[in-house]
Amino acid sequence: MVTPMHHGALKRKDLFWLALVALMALVPAVSAITANSFLMHVLILILLFASMAQAWNIIGGYGGQTSFGHSVFFGIGAYGAGMAVVTYGLSPWPGIGVGMLAAATVAVLISYPCFKLSGHYFAIATFAVVEIFNRMFLVWYWVGGALGLDYPMVEEGFKNLMWYDSKTGYYYCALVLFVLIFGIVRFLEGHRFGYYLRAVREGQETAESLGVNSTAVKLTAMALSAALAGLCGAFFVQYNLRVDPGMVMSLDMSMKFVLVTILGGAGTLAGPLLGAAVLIPLQEYTRALWGGLGGGVDLIVFGVLIIVIVVKQPAGISGIVRDIAKRFRRPADAKGGTSVGTA
Repeated sequence: MVTPMHHGALKRKDLFWLALVALMALVPAVSAITANSFLMHVLILILLFASMAQAWNIIGGYGGQTSFGHSVFFGIGAYGAGMAVVTYGLSPWPGIGVGMLAAATVAVLISYPCFKLSGHYFAIATFAVVEIFNRMFLVWYWVGGALGLDYPMVEEGFKNLMWYDSKTGYYYCALVLFVLIFGIVRFLEGHRFGYYLRAVREGQETAESLGVNSTAVKLTAMALSAALAGLCGAFFVQYNLRVDPGMVMSLDMSMKFVLVTILGGAGTLAGPLLGAAVLIPLQEYTRALWGGLGGGVDLIVFGVLIIVIVVKQPAGISGIVRDIAKRFRRPADAKGGTSVGTA
């Protein structure tokens, strides 16, 4: 009797996500939104940062391994696409594939020794990795050093993933990225690997006693998470038309991977989207309104918001939404129970 209800819940969740994607696909059809370049910019960043956070959510939320090094994989993906265009005069597509593969490879090489650590020791090690790669790319002439890479003017269109007159093309690319990454995580939720990953999160020793190879599970999750983070980095550089180490391989960028997910709710499918939907408008509009007061005002406001939400509900915004839904559900359940009893 329990299983059919579970499958019904899964179907309702899938229908909700399909309806949401269909609604987002119609957004550019609203001329008032398309004409507002800044609003389109905010929507693109919401989709991008939700995708980035969901990529981190695979290892950080579902796997329980708090990594602060994802800006390295994000940056490798960005440099892969950027070098294909700037250095070799190609379209970004070959660079995207190479960047994702390189990000996954670096992730496995770095993570294998780091996974011997646990808890905050693992987190500190990933902090150090970001600083190492940031310094290395600053002095690496082949990737442009501290000056980075500036894009040339090339033909716009899907082939070069570049548009000048409108942000609509970028919006749809961000939407495809969002659907791809969220679809992969949705698949993992019901797949055997997803259960293994959650088992490792809840108790590595217990999972291993049941026959789960925790090292293989964590390395696979990290490789997938890094490859998807690299894909997000490739879109980021196409959208900004330049890349340098400070833009992509920084602790600030790594913190955004983590904080967006925690704000929305780590280990949940909807959490990264909820976190990005709150953080990005807050970040962009406070930066536009209060930027003259000094740098970091948006981060101050965001930090206060994080403290309030985490103290109120450690599960993040998704936990708050779940609590509200339970409050509305209880009166309905009570009425249903009363009617059955009286019958």
